Amino acid sequence: MGESVLVTDSDLARARHDTGFRQRLLTESLERLLAELGKLQRAAQNAGSADQIREGVELALKLTDLLRRMAPGASRAA
Repeated sequence: MGESVLVTDSDLARARHDTGFRQRLLTESLERLLAELGKLQRAAQNAGSADQIREGVELALKLTDLLRRMAPGASRAA
């Protein structure tokens, strides 16, 4: 998977208290995930790759849902 960008414990601590930072961290994570999914899709040649892509898509949907709920004006009930 190329160069990994690790989220540190201090990043997680900051994200708990800084909504803007948390949203930026989630957005960057989603962008990296989608880029890697694109690479996997282009290189997919077996069932194992398909499983990884499926798992990645599920994670991308979860991240998108989190970002949507954090958006200004988003309903807290969503």
